[in-house]
Amino acid sequence: MHEAPEFDEGTVFRSLFAAYPDALLLVDLEGVIRLANPAALALLGYEKDELLGLGVDVLVPDAIRPRHAAYRNAYAAHPRSRPMGTQMDLVAKRRDGREVMVEIALSPLQDHGLPYVVAAIRNIADYPRVRQALQRARYAEHLARFGRLAVDTREVDKLLAEVPAVAADALQVEMAEIRLLEPDGLHVRIAAATGPDAPQRIGQRLAIEPGSALEIVLTEGKAAVAGDSDSRDEVHFQLTSNDRETGVVCKLLVPLADRGRTVGALAVRSRDRRNFGEDELNFLESLSSVLATVLQRASSEEALNHAQRLESVGQLTGGVAHDFNNLLTVISGNLQIVRDLPGCASDPLVQPLVDAAIRATQRGAELTAKLLAFSRRQVLQPAVMDLGVLLRSLTGMLRRTLDQRIAIELDVAVDLLCAADPMHLESALLNIALNARDAMPNGGTLRFRCRAATTPPPELGTAEAAGRAFIAIEVSDTGEGMPDAVRERAFEPFFTTKESGRGTGLGLSTVYGFARQSQGAATIDSAPGQGTTVTLFLPRAVGAVAQPGAQDRAPSERIPAGLTVVLVDDEPEVLAVIRQFLISMAFEVLPCADGQEALQVLDRQPVDLLVTDVLLGPGIRGTEVAANARRRHPQLPILLMSGYSGELLDDQDGWEVLAKPCTRADLERAIGRALNPAR
Repeated sequence: MHEAPEFDEGTVFRSLFAAYPDALLLVDLEGVIRLANPAALALLGYEKDELLGLGVDVLVPDAIRPRHAAYRNAYAAHPRSRPMGTQMDLVAKRRDGREVMVEIALSPLQDHGLPYVVAAIRNIADYPRVRQALQRARYAEHLARFGRLAVDTREVDKLLAEVPAVAADALQVEMAEIRLLEPDGLHVRIAAATGPDAPQRIGQRLAIEPGSALEIVLTEGKAAVAGDSDSRDEVHFQLTSNDRETGVVCKLLVPLADRGRTVGALAVRSRDRRNFGEDELNFLESLSSVLATVLQRASSEEALNHAQRLESVGQLTGGVAHDFNNLLTVISGNLQIVRDLPGCASDPLVQPLVDAAIRATQRGAELTAKLLAFSRRQVLQPAVMDLGVLLRSLTGMLRRTLDQRIAIELDVAVDLLCAADPMHLESALLNIALNARDAMPNGGTLRFRCRAATTPPPELGTAEAAGRAFIAIEVSDTGEGMPDAVRERAFEPFFTTKESGRGTGLGLSTVYGFARQSQGAATIDSAPGQGTTVTLFLPRAVGAVAQPGAQDRAPSERIPAGLTVVLVDDEPEVLAVIRQFLISMAFEVLPCADGQEALQVLDRQPVDLLVTDVLLGPGIRGTEVAANARRRHPQLPILLMSGYSGELLDDQDGWEVLAKPCTRADLERAIGRALNPAR
């Protein structure tokens, strides 16, 4: 038998100090570093013995160094143990100047007769849950950024070229590409790519090898993983000869669809072993969905140019808004859920990333709202209003906010009542005013004039205008004016004369769409050097009484907990997000994927509220579900959700309508109104 070696405390403790996985520093009461273990050197970027003798302040970012010095002096006077997890907002400065978020535990040794403090330092990015949250936030930010670009940009080639770069950057792989199916069905063409060999690959035709991941994606319309990946998927496909020639180790492919038909694939390829898990798959599928919407929009725009009529844009914008709003609902809803998780709510690193992604989805929602306005698929709530009151309020606000060199004049005839949506009218007038401001960079005059129209607008035609009275709201500026070529296209969506990044080209098109959906019209009178006048013609409410100003009606009392809600949506991810919102309100939720299932549930058990999307894919629409439910249960409160379907809501029968995407607070307010319609 071997004798056990004699126990040497010094040797054991030195070994423990060196082998400990967290970074350890031994610091004296003057703040001088006396010992540092290898983990500390690796985390902070120093070589062996470089830290010894340095003041601990070198590890503190310059901006907070004075505050840290005061804290250290106070701590030296009253040293105490501080465990990990009590503070999450600490930052360490590495030798190369980069900063890293850390947790720090302090263990004073004075009670053991030693004038030192042991500082244990841990990089919080090493936590799996934090790392996953950061990764998801990064995916959401990349997706939202591309979504904004997809709405802002009409150049399809530019968007196609951007998609592989977004995919590769988000998933941190070397190569990504878009492969479009050729007419022969046997080949794909690489339409866009990023990576070291991208210039050579773009335009190449690749044969679809039997049994390959690409064939499965194109024929079955589902994602596939090939090569040496850590993905949990049981089925892994073999790499193709082309992959092996280019050094690919693993790849992930998702289908690219156009109106339900698979037309290609979005592929990411890596020369290293990668984990393509559920988060990566969801991100790539969402990116592919946005790209598919872009391609559909491009196809619709081509049809628009061929027809040369503004009205045909409605199909394009409605389709984009519907798909994109569903996508935004999933993104923003999950981000809100992530933001409210206890681990994220207190994390100063994750929270700003999530908030930035939420703000990006809100910008995307604002842009789709403009598309809806032009395509006349926004949900309007017309009311009889006094235009004098609205215009005086608007011009008062503009006087406080616009350039002081712009004089604002108002001329409103008395007793002019209009039947239109007050909120959307104010938004339309604000859009016109902001365009006028941009046309007067050195100042000028912005004039609002409101009068009864002596003749109906010629754009409506005799039949549409017959027997109706109109009010004309003129907004004039003394700016640069427009040449004929610009004036004739001013109401076109996406058309703008502003430099890149300053305009979406949707401002005046939303004005046009609002006027037409309000049973009116919009015109532009302009010439170079003569300024511009935009006129809105809206239906006049003769003999009516003005209603109180439109306000966001919040429920006046708390919504009771424990309500049973039937939730209907054919998009599983949207259903999951809205269901989570409802559960957080302490509701019992009965989710349904289609209208027929919802009606069966309503017949089986008592229900307190029906929440249904308007468009439910094949089968009955949400409005039909609501109508059937109302006939069977006359007192049942009903809330409709809509991504764009204004024309489907003409027969909404007084049901409350909630536009998607929405926040949890939006949903709660809408439920309050549905439960208390008289409030």
